[in-house]
Amino acid sequence: MERLSRVELQARNRARVLTAARDEFAERGFRDAKIDAIAERAGLTRGAVYSNFPGKRALYFAVLAELAEGAAPPAAGPRGGALAGEGAPPDGGVPGGVFGAGGPARDGAPQAAGALAAFARAWVSRLPLATDGPGRIGMDLMPEIMADERIRKPFAQLMKLSGVLLGLALEEVAAGGGRMVRVAEVALTTLHGMSQMADAAPGFVEEFDVVSACERLADLDLGDRWDPPHLPWAAPARPADAPWAPPAAADALRGGPAPLSGDGVVAVVGLHRLGAVEEAVRAARAGDEVTAVLVTGDPGELGPLVRLVVADLRGCLREAFPRTAWPRLGVVFDERGAVAAAAGVPAVSDGTETAVRVRAGRVVARADGHGACHSAASAAGP
Repeated sequence: MERLSRVELQARNRARVLTAARDEFAERGFRDAKIDAIAERAGLTRGAVYSNFPGKRALYFAVLAELAEGAAPPAAGPRGGALAGEGAPPDGGVPGGVFGAGGPARDGAPQAAGALAAFARAWVSRLPLATDGPGRIGMDLMPEIMADERIRKPFAQLMKLSGVLLGLALEEVAAGGGRMVRVAEVALTTLHGMSQMADAAPGFVEEFDVVSACERLADLDLGDRWDPPHLPWAAPARPADAPWAPPAAADALRGGPAPLSGDGVVAVVGLHRLGAVEEAVRAARAGDEVTAVLVTGDPGELGPLVRLVVADLRGCLREAFPRTAWPRLGVVFDERGAVAAAAGVPAVSDGTETAVRVRAGRVVARADGHGACHSAASAAGP
């Protein structure tokens, strides 16, 4: 028998723990699941479980993240929209058949309305998996988030980032060209509310009504506009001249390599500062690559939560928007802080905010602290 290396053995044990935990959570629910039972299912010791995960909640988040990342998109039909990019019209518009139960969108922003309907349909099509039979595994997610401020605050910022990403995608397909982040936030609030009601009162809300309501949000005037932030305390970006050699990293939103080497802005943001990412996007120049590098002081527990939220959003974006309309923003989860270190941030926390402007393979400007994303993105550079 071939002897496994230490790294291979750790990877195998981690996979066994995740499989055992998934079965335990599915059968008993998060609250009644036991670490000892998970260890027994995995054929490992209790210590081996804790050597891979800091606690039961971290393991729970990791299981849900694995499921979200591995979820196959539902087939097109009355409940599932077509995959963006599969059967998409040649002009890059929203694929046919993605309008919600309310019929085609009204004049004004038809593509945005259709995309929101498809996004909502993709969201609600997953709800039976979270409420029936083994799918009960996800029912304790929101209670666990709400029970602890250390989890709730990062989750709130992850929702802020989700609203920005969905809003940017809507702006790509909308006719008017205005900011649509508030519409995206209302849609996400509606969908999260439906998810909780599906858990607490199954059958109370007709899912197609929610799809239709989300579709009509695209035409709702919320007075949304982008005002450059007024940050009198923020230091302006400092000129710099340093080589830029980031490590290889994956784009968590699109898959594949992250666009770290091109000209543009790299924003290193902790999980308490994710809302600042929009400042970098809005202040960036045409043609800039903008990448949000997410860091945390607690990767063991918060890392899986990041993966879960991004994977859920990615799955719905994939079914609602053609790839050409995906937000022009790279998202990297820098679990080990390697990209942050390349940007001159040797130690990260959930409050980190540093941004650098890159040109021709060199850092030409940088800013640190609150307001750094806006300052670096708006820096003139050489």
